[in-house]
Amino acid sequence: MDPSLSKLAYLLAAVMFIFGLKRMAHPRTAVMGNWLAATGMAFGVVVALMSSEVVGYIYIGVGILLGAIIGSVVAVKIKMRSMPQLVALFNGFGGFASVFVAGGALLSNSEPGWEGLLATAVSGLIGAVTFSGSFVAFGKLQELKAFKKPFPVPSQHMINGALAVLLLLLISGMATGIAWLYVLIVLVALALGVLLVNSIGGADMPVVIALLNSYSGLAAAATGFVIDNNLLIIAGSLVGASGIILTQLMCKAMNRSLANVLFGGMGGGGSVSMDVDEVYANVRSTSADDVAMILDGAQRVVIVPGYGMAVAQAQHVVRDMAKLLEEAGAQVEYAIHPVAGRMPGHMNVLLAEADVSYDKLKEMDDINPTMETVDVAIVIGANDVVNPIAKTDPESPIAGMPIIDVDKARTVIVIKRSLSPGFAGIPNPLFAADNTLMLFGDGRQAVSDIVTAIKDN
Repeated sequence: MDPSLSKLAYLLAAVMFIFGLKRMAHPRTAVMGNWLAATGMAFGVVVALMSSEVVGYIYIGVGILLGAIIGSVVAVKIKMRSMPQLVALFNGFGGFASVFVAGGALLSNSEPGWEGLLATAVSGLIGAVTFSGSFVAFGKLQELKAFKKPFPVPSQHMINGALAVLLLLLISGMATGIAWLYVLIVLVALALGVLLVNSIGGADMPVVIALLNSYSGLAAAATGFVIDNNLLIIAGSLVGASGIILTQLMCKAMNRSLANVLFGGMGGGGSVSMDVDEVYANVRSTSADDVAMILDGAQRVVIVPGYGMAVAQAQHVVRDMAKLLEEAGAQVEYAIHPVAGRMPGHMNVLLAEADVSYDKLKEMDDINPTMETVDVAIVIGANDVVNPIAKTDPESPIAGMPIIDVDKARTVIVIKRSLSPGFAGIPNPLFAADNTLMLFGDGRQAVSDIVTAIKDN
């Protein structure tokens, strides 16, 4: 293909990326935006193959076919509650792809300049950190035993700093022409990725997922410089920039700095002065029939979803309950905390799957000022994002984090399996508040029982 024509084609693909991202900004146009961006990427791949002297079309075709089959099966089989884990894996594989592409380009180029060597080193560094860090994040999200709690590393911050300095020295050495240092850079970066994410608590996973997504984009952009592909530079830069913006928004929602997330950690056992038995001394349980009676005549009901709803796959019965309440004349809204669940937008995706109107989803800052006018607040599987300790205990791991003020509602119904803590690992005094009733059980079954009781009444 003529170089001028290929550049024009890359520009068209880049425009499709940009408009695709723009349309992803709203749920009503997100599907179209996804298709637009995917089409732009497919177009860019075809142009790249036509613009270069490729000798292994069969291998490329087999790889594309195999990847398409695996991706399609995973997309169909994956459960919505496991979507954060899938995103973590995608980030990791994207980073490792950059490692291999940059390494392959290094092997095929007999006389790379210092600029190419530097770009290759940066691509390997970011890609390897993304890969290993994403798999640790996957383990935490999946609550695997080996990753559930950070494994102890003496003087970890000092070790991380030493590894960072070593990487800088290796990159400097590689830029001077020592190409074989690339292998050492990748190995050291893999270790650094594990250590960086290991110390981060589970409650910070939404921030980590957004940050790793940004890393994968930056690795792709660096690889674009390595293979001199403008489209890859543009696509990687868009992913990197959007990931950084999302990371910053998540940090703002938690009232914490990125440095505090990366080096402070959340989810480490809570305030040392907290007596769990004392906190839960006045917990009152209820039944589905009693909840149905409380909801009878309620004018305004706010539902607060959390990760427990995702685990129970309760979004569909929650929608059914909301429809019954609306038919009875109640105003039903959904209060969405920015970091509810295990990834940014987790609750939005779950409710969209259940065909809940986006207009009924209210952000935390919009719902909190009117929470005192709510007759019944129903918390389904949420914990840390409604924990009043964030406002009352400066020693708490979630101190200062904005929460949804469900404690101000006239009546609070908390649907939860038990009194076990959330990802931050601390008790929640809301469960024992005077206006709170606990409905213990599986989220989906509990809401189904409420629906049945409402119909019977």
